[in-house]
Amino acid sequence: MFGTDQAEKLRQMMRDLPTKARVVTLASGKGGVGKTVSAINLGLCFAASGKRVILVDADLGLANVDVLLNLNCRRNIQHVISGQAELEEAMLTVPGGLRVVVGGSGLAQLANLSEFERHRLVGVLSDLESNADIIICDTAAGISRNVMAFVDLADLLLVVATPEPTSLTDAYALIKTAVQQGFEGTVSLLMNRVTSRLEARTCHQRVAQVAKRFLDVTVFDAGYVVEDPCVGQAVRKRKAFVLEYPGSQASYCLMNLAAKLVRADRPVEQKVGFLRKVANLFV
Repeated sequence: MFGTDQAEKLRQMMRDLPTKARVVTLASGKGGVGKTVSAINLGLCFAASGKRVILVDADLGLANVDVLLNLNCRRNIQHVISGQAELEEAMLTVPGGLRVVVGGSGLAQLANLSEFERHRLVGVLSDLESNADIIICDTAAGISRNVMAFVDLADLLLVVATPEPTSLTDAYALIKTAVQQGFEGTVSLLMNRVTSRLEARTCHQRVAQVAKRFLDVTVFDAGYVVEDPCVGQAVRKRKAFVLEYPGSQASYCLMNLAAKLVRADRPVEQKVGFLRKVANLFV
């Protein structure tokens, strides 16, 4: 565990650093809900709007953004944190203008990183902050310490769920954990693989009402992505569906979400700085 004195020194170091990028973390209580596919395609929609977007594969156990996009990179974030590579060596630009920081598998829990690795991670996050308008963090499923650390960095926590009762229950558990840990950003629910707008709205209301009643937190409606065979076809091709099938219903849904989030983006000076939160990763 990072010592209190060390954490305070780290906060002091970052207190005067400029803040720029908006951080959107996609998370899910349950696996298999389409979170990573959503992160990739949402990032491409942001990039299409003219934003400088970096997608970080923050699943430190089983990263798979590179698999879904058919990327071949000799280095990944694990090499960067360990000092074996620079950030540029683990970053690729994919068609559509999205930059991807390739994830690694089997990276240690953040609490177990050495002091050198902690400083390297801070450096990575610093570089990202100064070179992007939007940083998207695609986390692992669940509520592990690694996941919640990247949740805490976010300005917007985008919780991805499907209409199944288990998915909605786990989505609420994730929101509850974030609130209990003092998350100060905005929480929104993105319903995936729904059959209709009504189904999505009903699911959102169910989660939002419980969260308001028991957690006193507002869960905003991020929108929905309909069940669409084009998504599965694109995954099998290892392509992004918004590029492969731009006229599909799923693409239309995510384009709407990206447009809404871009319009709602807050001025830089009003947001809590990304780097000012980094020290909390090690407390």
